Amino acid sequence: MKKFIAFTAIMSFLISCNSGDRGELVGVKGKKWHPEKPFGMTLIPGGSFIMGKPDNDFVGVMDAPTKTVTVRSFYMDETEITNSQYRQFVYWVRDSIVRLKLAIIADEFGLTPGDGGTGEFAFTDQQEEEMTPYEQYMYDNYWGFGEDFYEGRKINREIELIWDTSLYPDEYYAEVMDTMYLPMSESYNGLRTIDVSKLKFQYTTMDIAAAAKDNSSDTREKRSKYINKEELEIYPDTTVWIRDFNYSYNEPMHNDYFWHKAYDEYPVVGVNWKQAKAFATWRTLYKNAYQKERDRHQIPSFRLPFEGEWEYAARGGIASGTYPWGGPYTLNDRGCFMANFKPLRGDYAADQALYTVEAKSYEPNDYNLYNMAGNVAEWVDSSYDPASYEFMSTMNPTVNDPANMRKVVRGGSWKDVAYFLQVSTRDYEYADTARSYIGFRTVQDYMGTDVVLNQQFGDAR
Repeated sequence: MKKFIAFTAIMSFLISCNSGDRGELVGVKGKKWHPEKPFGMTLIPGGSFIMGKPDNDFVGVMDAPTKTVTVRSFYMDETEITNSQYRQFVYWVRDSIVRLKLAIIADEFGLTPGDGGTGEFAFTDQQEEEMTPYEQYMYDNYWGFGEDFYEGRKINREIELIWDTSLYPDEYYAEVMDTMYLPMSESYNGLRTIDVSKLKFQYTTMDIAAAAKDNSSDTREKRSKYINKEELEIYPDTTVWIRDFNYSYNEPMHNDYFWHKAYDEYPVVGVNWKQAKAFATWRTLYKNAYQKERDRHQIPSFRLPFEGEWEYAARGGIASGTYPWGGPYTLNDRGCFMANFKPLRGDYAADQALYTVEAKSYEPNDYNLYNMAGNVAEWVDSSYDPASYEFMSTMNPTVNDPANMRKVVRGGSWKDVAYFLQVSTRDYEYADTARSYIGFRTVQDYMGTDVVLNQQFGDAR
C-alpha cells in the first residue's frame, strides 16, 4: 500500500510538472537573450587570415613567421580607452572606498539612516528587520566570518557623496574623508590632494585553462585552487611623462594630461598591463550590475584582445596590407600622414601632432577602428615569446604564460618610427611597467557564429 501511495505521488508530481509542454521535449525556458552591441564598440566578423611578417622582412620573420589562423567574432572598442573613460573607473573605485569607510564607521557607532549624516551611508542591511531572507541567511552564516570582516555587505550607492568640506554633515564624515587625502605636510599651495595610493581595486580571477587541465579527483579543491584575489593601485602613473625621457621638459603633460578636461578624449597612458586587465574586469562588473537590476542576462566579459585578434582587427579585412589602411606608404595621395608617429628623426610634429592626439583622429580602418597604428601602442592579453608563432594554435591563437612577465604591445605609438606601426610588428613591455606611449582597448566575445556564416555570403551584420 505504501509503495502504491508513493508511486501515485510521483506520478502526480510528473503530471503537474509537464502539464504545460504536453510531455514533449521543449527545452528549459529561461530569460530571453537580447543581443546588444556594447557602446563604443564595433563588431569584428570572425574569419581566417595570414598572420605574421612577409618573407622580405628578414629580421621580423624570425619573430613572426607567416601562419594561417582563424579567430571567432568579437566586439572591439573603436578607439583606445580615453582619459575620460578611465577616470570613470578611478572615480568609481574612489567613491566605493569612501562609501565603504562611511558604512564601516556607521556600523561601529551604531548609526542608521534615521540618524542622518553619516548614518545615511550605513550598510543597506544595517537594520535586520529590513533584510530579505537571503540577506538574513548570509548575515548569520557568512558575513563577518571571512578574511574580510565586511565582505559581502552592501554599501549604499544611492546617497550622493559630499566633497565640499563646508558641507560635511558630522565629525564622522570628516574623519573618513580626511583619510582619503594626503597629509597637510605633503600638500603645497593649499591644495588638498587625494592620496592615489589609497585607490585600490579588489577583484577575483580564475585560471580556467589551468583548472581544466587539472585531473585531481577533488573538484572542490580544484576550483578553489585556481581562484585568485587581486588587489592593485589603479591610478595611472603620471610620472612616466618625465621618466621616459631624459633631459626633456614634459612637466605640463605630467601635471595635466590625465585629469584636465582638455585631454578627456585623448588615450589614457601610464597604465600597466595589470591595470588594463583590472579595468576590463571592472567594466564587466559595472555592466552586469546594471543587467542584474533589470533582471537581464549577464554579458560576456570585457577583456584585452589576444595577439591574433588584435592583428586580425588591425588589418581591417585587407589580406596582405602593411598598415591598417593597406600600405605600403604612410602618406595618402594628398601627401598627408595617415597616423600619429615619428616620421623623421627628432621631428615629432611632422604629422601635425607632438604627443598623442584625440582617440578618434585620422581615418579608421575598414572595421571602423581608429588609431590601430600610432598614437599609443596597445597592451594585448598575450605573453611575448619569440617562438610563440611556431607552437600556438591555429584557432583563436594566443600564448599567455603567467610566469612570463613580458607582455605583447602592438600598433606603435606617437614616439615610434613607421616600422612599429605595421600590423604584423611585435613588441613587448613588462606587465608591471607603465609608459607614456602605451595604452589599450578592450574586446568582448560575440555570442553566436551567424555573423561569420553571413559574411561568407556577403551579408555580414
